[in-house]
Amino acid sequence: MPALVPTDIYGRIEWLGLVPDRDAALTATPRDMLRLGFAGPEGEAHGGLTRPSCSRVTSQHPRGTEIRNVRQLSVVSREELDAIGAALELDSFDPAWIGATLVVSGIPDFSHLPPSARLQGEDGVTLVVDMQNRPCHLPVPVIEAARPGRGKGFKTAAKGRRGVTAWVEREGVLRLGERLRLHVPEQRAWQGAA
Repeated sequence: MPALVPTDIYGRIEWLGLVPDRDAALTATPRDMLRLGFAGPEGEAHGGLTRPSCSRVTSQHPRGTEIRNVRQLSVVSREELDAIGAALELDSFDPAWIGATLVVSGIPDFSHLPPSARLQGEDGVTLVVDMQNRPCHLPVPVIEAARPGRGKGFKTAAKGRRGVTAWVEREGVLRLGERLRLHVPEQRAWQGAA
């Protein structure tokens, strides 16, 4: 019996990008397509099978510890980016400012997809959702440079809307305009802390 259930919910790929050198800048460079290997998108600075641990996992690992890279991609929704832009009083919000890899439209409540949900492309390429991506301070100077006076509100505006991090389960290609089908784990929400 399958543990993941295909839904009738499809997202459309609206934007693709790569961060070629995260030490130089967080800003992503737009692309028409991305080739995904098991280490993530080719040419992506956040790629690799492993990565040094960061502040998000200091409760589990000291900073800099080599761990599995489940943050190969930053996936955000067009609808949530529009809401962030509106909260910052911007006409539009450029996904490049936050180093996004992939922008999809059409999947409701995107930033709250359950961990282990899958986004599967038309050629079978499959992304596994790790967890919600929490807003941090790194996009603030990028947004400030592009829209002075607006970057400071990013963390508040993006809370619960920053998308998810994901890793590659099946290699393939993502292309602008293609669809991704949502698959979700078949299990009830955890109630152990209730």
